[in-house]
Amino acid sequence: MSDETLLEVGRVVRPHSLDGRVVVELWTNRAERVRPGTRLVGPGGGALVIVGSSSAGSTAGRTRWLVSFVGVDSREAAEELRGSVLRALPIEEPGALWVHELIGSHVYDEEGSEIGAITSVEANPASDLLILDSGQLIPLTFVTAQTAGRVTVSLPPGLLDL
Repeated sequence: MSDETLLEVGRVVRPHSLDGRVVVELWTNRAERVRPGTRLVGPGGGALVIVGSSSAGSTAGRTRWLVSFVGVDSREAAEELRGSVLRALPIEEPGALWVHELIGSHVYDEEGSEIGAITSVEANPASDLLILDSGQLIPLTFVTAQTAGRVTVSLPPGLLDL
């Protein structure tokens, strides 16, 4: 597993108890990232295998979980993980749009005219937004096709007019 193939999926916020449990803030909506048996990569590239997890709710739109890792069985061991970014391999799911695949892609309308390049994706309650290098925003719901480095969109008239 090389560092280039790993995605940042969350971080350890703080220890939760004396038995080594930690609060993990997920940066993904994929709860399987904290399922027992899941292998994450922690500080220094070390493997962290999840023993157990339970939802700790949401705060300010961020999902938090109470997580136990194999070998992290004391508050001191949990404290060493505080602030650590957790990484994992991408999930394979045909037809899914993944942020790490969208960033850097060029956006085209249905006639084949280039609109711009995607610099980031912003979470939004109605629909996540593609942020283009021009600063323009395109709701993800308008994406009709995606291949490596290319995204096609069907836009309503006037959406990108300034």
